[in-house]
Amino acid sequence: MTSCANAFEEFLSWVLPAGSRDAARRRLQHRAKLSSLTRNASFEVSEGDHQIIYVACGVTKLVAHMSDSRDQVLAFHFVGDIFTVPAPDNYVYSVIALREARLVTFPSDDYLTEATTEPGILRHLLDNTILSLRRSREKVIALGSKTAAERLAVFLLNMAERIGTERDGLCAFDLPMSRRDISESLGLTIETVSRQLTKLRDDGVIETIGRSKVILRRPELLRERAGYSTRSCAISSS
Repeated sequence: MTSCANAFEEFLSWVLPAGSRDAARRRLQHRAKLSSLTRNASFEVSEGDHQIIYVACGVTKLVAHMSDSRDQVLAFHFVGDIFTVPAPDNYVYSVIALREARLVTFPSDDYLTEATTEPGILRHLLDNTILSLRRSREKVIALGSKTAAERLAVFLLNMAERIGTERDGLCAFDLPMSRRDISESLGLTIETVSRQLTKLRDDGVIETIGRSKVILRRPELLRERAGYSTRSCAISSS
């Protein structure tokens, strides 16, 4: 596990190119706050204070808390991710650790000030913003137009892209989130998520080991189950 002392160095290695000015390092270190979260502990954003957060190690989920004790899982974040957390507005937001996590946090205004003076920081921020927008578009399409089976297929492909590793020529990954987390993220019931996972396994599309490990046996069929455009597949492979 990365220590809090090393968390800032991990952050710098991601956002600052080699040879960056020492002054930039010192300014970032002065503005940064290091946070350690045990499993299920949360990081709360105070009133009127947008935050930019870097995950140095661990896994987190971003949750919007609504009325009547209802929660919506907005996103999952892994090592190397940098993301924004809004200040409380119509909803209250929190970052909850799914595994023990180390975070580097900045008030967004401070971070954006540094980005305007350091091209490496600005480029990293823009790259992450573009990636986050792509994932947000994917989720909007899934929640607005896709069936339960398609939503889960999209989710598994997204996890494979983000945390998958090759194992015997196949993509495998461990899901750090619970079935409840997945269901709240996809707007489904826990029972529906479990039923769709079972169907994918029975159809030979995936293999599951225990409650967390997933192996993609037939990724091309999983893409079909996700409802992806065959035209876009043809374009991307050319």
